[in-house]
Amino acid sequence: MESCSLDEAACALRRGEVAIFPTDTVYGLGVAVNAADGPGALYALKGRDEGKPIAWLVDGPEALCRYGCDVPVIARLAAAAFWPGPLTLIVRASDAVPPAFRSAAGTIGLRMPDDARALALIRAAGAPLATTSANPSGTPAPRTFSEVDSALAARAAAVVWEGGGEDAFGIARGAGAESAPSGCASTVLDCTTAPPRILREGAIPLSAIEALLAEPNGEGRG
Repeated sequence: MESCSLDEAACALRRGEVAIFPTDTVYGLGVAVNAADGPGALYALKGRDEGKPIAWLVDGPEALCRYGCDVPVIARLAAAAFWPGPLTLIVRASDAVPPAFRSAAGTIGLRMPDDARALALIRAAGAPLATTSANPSGTPAPRTFSEVDSALAARAAAVVWEGGGEDAFGIARGAGAESAPSGCASTVLDCTTAPPRILREGAIPLSAIEALLAEPNGEGRG
């Protein structure tokens, strides 16, 4: 299984192709949402049920208002508290989200990763990356380059090793480019309900989310 540079992965993403790359949680399998027709290639590679939505990785909190519609206060508070980091926020999708990427309920999951390489790829692609874990459905999500399924990797256009190294993105060794993903999935918070609901507890514990909801400006108090 050969690794490519961030530059090569960014070029593949801009062509609408699939790339495998490290994030702060696990290795991700993604497409650029401005270049791909939809997430179909990701479902096909993983063997995943197309009824399960695929969240987007974004490069900043402003993405909430661009890709979300009627974003509640709690979503903005959660982003301010935990982004960049392992928290996926589900909000109602705005018109900026192509229908192919929305859930059946008209929502979209957004997360800003705490990883210089993933953020560099998002910015180089010029759009969020619809990203799911880089593993065949039903198997463990890979934490390291060596754990990425070789058959899945062979079908992707680009695979980035967590070792990184300096390239055109200016991410040098010692600046976070060599860190491996944590191996713990993101916590998923559905902000379309009142109060918000935790759909999956991951790297951010339930207690931290509950504490945020209990704050005077939160929307979880009833």
